Amino acid sequence: MKQPYHSNTLKVKALGIDTYRENNIYMLIDCDICRSEGFTALTRIVVHHNGKSIIATLNVVHSELLQENEGGLSDIALKRLDVKDGDLITVSHLKPIESLSDVRAKMYHKKIDEAAYYRIINDITNGLYSDIEIAAFITACAGDNLDLDEITWITRAMIDSGSKLEWDEKIILDKHSVGGLPGNRTTPIVVPIIAASGLTIPKTSSRAITSPAGTADTMETITTVNLSIEKIKEVVNKEGGCFAWGRLAKLSPADDILISIEKALDIDSAGQMIASVLSKKVAAGSTHVVIEIPFGETAKVRTHDEALKLQYYFKVIGDAIKLNVEVLITDGSQPVGKGIGPSLEAMDVLSVLRNQHDAPSDLKEKALMIAGALLELSGKIEKGKGVSEARQILESGKAYAKFKKICFAQGGITEPEFAEYKTEIKSEIAGIVTGIDNRKLAKVAKLAGAPHDPSAGIYFNSPIGTKVEKGQTLFSIYAESEGELQYAIDYLESVSPIIKIV
Repeated sequence: MKQPYHSNTLKVKALGIDTYRENNIYMLIDCDICRSEGFTALTRIVVHHNGKSIIATLNVVHSELLQENEGGLSDIALKRLDVKDGDLITVSHLKPIESLSDVRAKMYHKKIDEAAYYRIINDITNGLYSDIEIAAFITACAGDNLDLDEITWITRAMIDSGSKLEWDEKIILDKHSVGGLPGNRTTPIVVPIIAASGLTIPKTSSRAITSPAGTADTMETITTVNLSIEKIKEVVNKEGGCFAWGRLAKLSPADDILISIEKALDIDSAGQMIASVLSKKVAAGSTHVVIEIPFGETAKVRTHDEALKLQYYFKVIGDAIKLNVEVLITDGSQPVGKGIGPSLEAMDVLSVLRNQHDAPSDLKEKALMIAGALLELSGKIEKGKGVSEARQILESGKAYAKFKKICFAQGGITEPEFAEYKTEIKSEIAGIVTGIDNRKLAKVAKLAGAPHDPSAGIYFNSPIGTKVEKGQTLFSIYAESEGELQYAIDYLESVSPIIKIV
């Protein structure tokens, strides 16, 4: 960004304020710069230091926190601008962001063209948008406000917004679940099965958006997932697969920015979800991808018709960006596995990979189904024999051996643990479990602290069809503090039963 013609100088003061990913600057309301430039609270301004520039949101100060010539910066702004206490910065007006007119057009349900989406995504990636402006874009695209063309354009723009991985192999595999089910942590099982078969699967994953855990959150309780592009290449070239957090590798970086706001809004709209998923796959160098769409009354995708529509969209947009996509529509009526939350889901994963007798069979079978589909999609295994091949790799111990090698290549292995505080939720009646509210169950796990507290969450042991007695434990809640455990209990007491027993 070029130095503007008009700027003003301030001395940096580090205030120790964590604003997550939002750059904030703090100035006295009656300082000369605010008065002369007409800066007011929430004005977006450009901050410069030694050739670097960031866009920051202004917060005005009425107290003695700052002196006349000082400008306070949030932690992330200090880091991005590479400044410390006492350094000099200059501030100036931000020129109008032209792409915001495209966002406003979309807010009024107008179709905007491919160039508009490129402008928006580039400006978001370059830090020109505030969180409020990003939220406006996300909500403008929510619901059914994006057609197939627009989803394709956003996907392409997001692919081009960051780095791309390139591989020597002609076939690069990947998988993704659209989510909405507690548990369902198949990726750490699928990846070593595929890698052990001799195929390549450089798996990059996101952290949780609206769930109690994402694959990156879960795997981080076992091994290092903050891998650079260079480290991803090293691990994959050595072992055939990896478990990496996509954000650090800067693959489709606009997607990570959008996800951080979607998480705060608790929104995961279909169009942007498709763009998010497929852009990450192409950026990671994938050629063949299996997408799982669970549907159920309290899943993210509610009906079979919705699942079919998503299946069609994934296939069409995959074709448009030259990605071979296979879509599996699965049962989303209840959690998969026993653990809900990073550490608890990691325990499930390890039990399946280690072929323990008490490993959750539903998680195992779903992982085998997905791995089998990938083996068949690659052409390595003929149609109808993928699952049996995947099962042989898993049950022979080859998958666990490969899993350990990948983890050691990434930095080592640790064992996940239960949180210190626990309470058991018991059935008040005898009967048979006939239904489960996935959304409420996930919220209990989040209120208990997941995913930011890795060992918090739920251990679930009452799937549909379970015969229970009065006083039998339906699930256990784990938390890292008594306060968070109580939050979860209070919520349970305020809502209708999560588990339906008749």
